[in-house]
Amino acid sequence: MLPVAHHELVAQARDDMSESEETSTRELGRRLIDEFGTGWSRGKVALIMGVFSAEPTFQESPFSEPIRGTRAVSEYWADVPMNQAEITFVSGEIFAAGPWFSTEFKCTFRRRRTGEWVDTRGALFCETEGGLISEMRMYWHRVPA
Repeated sequence: MLPVAHHELVAQARDDMSESEETSTRELGRRLIDEFGTGWSRGKVALIMGVFSAEPTFQESPFSEPIRGTRAVSEYWADVPMNQAEITFVSGEIFAAGPWFSTEFKCTFRRRRTGEWVDTRGALFCETEGGLISEMRMYWHRVPA
């Protein structure tokens, strides 16, 4: 029998560690996205902000400038309770790699001013640090429902 090469042992250990790390990040991602979605659907900015680290980065779309810091991210989400009503948020399977996770989402709401229904669908890409989201990138599209 040939001895197992060192690089094969290292690769196997990395694979084993990656599986447990991915499971852990997947579980963390599920908890954070569920809390984020609950905050959005209830219009509770404090609950939304509870998933973010002390100095988060939020990018609304791939073409927008990143929003940095707790105050700026909180100001972005402060519009939700003022402009959206009857909000529902659902997310899909969590995919994880290292400290990153992603998921698809669907959010529907009624605009408070016009009564128009809006269907928003997209994907969230998040990096975690210390059990919270340090960076969230949101790629989405919305259409009248």
